[in-house]
Amino acid sequence: MLTDMLNRPLLDLRISVTDRCNFRCTYCMPADNGQKYCFMNRSELMTFEEITRLARLFVSLGVRKIRLTGGEPLLRKDIDQLVAMLHQIDGLEDLSVTTNGFLLKRYAAPLKKAGLSRINVSLDALDPEIFPAINGVGAKPARILEGIEEAIRQGIKVKVNMVVKKGMNDSQILPMAAYFKEKGISLRFIEFMDVGSLNGWKLDEVVTSKEILNMISKEMPLEPLKENYYGEVAKRYRYKGTDTEVGFISSVSQPFCGDCTRLRLSADGKIYTCLFAAQGTDLLGAIREGASDEMLAARIAGVWQNRVDRYSQERGKNPTMKGKRIEMSYIGG
Repeated sequence: MLTDMLNRPLLDLRISVTDRCNFRCTYCMPADNGQKYCFMNRSELMTFEEITRLARLFVSLGVRKIRLTGGEPLLRKDIDQLVAMLHQIDGLEDLSVTTNGFLLKRYAAPLKKAGLSRINVSLDALDPEIFPAINGVGAKPARILEGIEEAIRQGIKVKVNMVVKKGMNDSQILPMAAYFKEKGISLRFIEFMDVGSLNGWKLDEVVTSKEILNMISKEMPLEPLKENYYGEVAKRYRYKGTDTEVGFISSVSQPFCGDCTRLRLSADGKIYTCLFAAQGTDLLGAIREGASDEMLAARIAGVWQNRVDRYSQERGKNPTMKGKRIEMSYIGG
């Protein structure tokens, strides 16, 4: 098993298929930051064949889970074809997609037919006024909920992710918990993180997982669940008397760098060893210059074996630490 300098194995790969997004969420690609977003040309993006080639190499090196991200992955034309190609890789145990859900109603059936069995949907509020203010483009929660329902009808397992920011949507914690408990859909609360450099992150705007857990427990009693696998990000609970789960991703208040098993591959073929990384290592350039599988595998292995990243733990010791970081929209969540 390929391990890094802190003895963490490489098990998970996040693949960004596009840097474009149809939302302008305030915690990721805020529309009012004064910056014009310049997106990659199509020629700069990895082709599906290049993605699949690299995915096979990663699986040969120990990766067992792949998640397709963006930007918004459903904006990538014929994304279901890529899912079908990846689905055929021997040794890959889990293939999923993270989406904002705006196009999910349209793509749920093709994605299921291609072999997708699991999807994560980002939804930060049920209130029809709060949610459009968060996503920056006026999208209503009803459309996302329709996409979720269609995915479930198609037989795709759905998890919902909610980023919580104080003063933005903390009033939606209990409504979201109650709604998805009733629907029997797993909901995960994510602490507002200092990803990139554009979202104006402040520590005092973080609503901690402990605060959210206590808030929910008073209304809907919870019981803890055991970890599913090594490196699981969310701390999971179950509503008492049900099989419905709720999870908490505490990367600010309780960093989990110590068992992080994730590598990220950007849409232009660079690998990043941390969500908070500043620089990546180019694989696409090597591919297009004729690199063999052996050469690519050696480059990947070298990057992982020299990995020492533990940004969230270091930030925990110095909450005001700053530095240049890649934007989340570029490498996915």
